[in-house]
Amino acid sequence: QVQLVESGGGLVQAGDSLTLSCAASGLTFSSFSSYAMGWFRQAPGKEREFVAGISRSGNFKDYTDSVKGRFTISRDNAKNTIWLQMDSLNADDTAVYYCAAASGRLQFSVPTLRSTYNYWGQGTQVTVSS
Repeated sequence: QVQLVESGGGLVQAGDSLTLSCAASGLTFSSFSSYAMGWFRQAPGKEREFVAGISRSGNFKDYTDSVKGRFTISRDNAKNTIWLQMDSLNADDTAVYYCAAASGRLQFSVPTLRSTYNYWGQGTQVTVSS
């Protein structure tokens, strides 16, 4: 059973930067590099939405339009960790951010659908004050 633990959330001001981390454990029968990874977020009263995704090797990435140019997803398979660097934060970025893992994906695959992901973290709160 894969466990994902997010960290790095907090309260920041508009225009600030924040970096989220997601560490994976429990990888008894598979390596971290066999999972495509993603970040999702859920604001109060809204559906959970895709934010950023990264392929198994890290060579392919995808972002939702509202964060392109401001957020950067990265991974280190040796450390079983992914990150989400968030710059130029604004109030619309306020949400609980979730890390997710998708198994059985092709090397270049960057899933964007919530249903594609098998494992989820508990989430970390990001609040941006304007």
